[in-house]
Amino acid sequence: MNNWLDDFAFHIDIQWWMFAVAGLAAVAITLATVSRQAIRAALANPVDSLRDE
Repeated sequence: MNNWLDDFAFHIDIQWWMFAVAGLAAVAITLATVSRQAIRAALANPVDSLRDE
């Protein structure tokens, strides 16, 4: 990959921590989204859901 990137006029060195930060950010966003939906489902009144269906 470094040989391929050397052909570009502007390039940066890819470090291992960049992948770690991207992975941790993806995990954090996923956990926040799932947690929010789980809390909304837990706090919802099941009778309201049954009435709509």
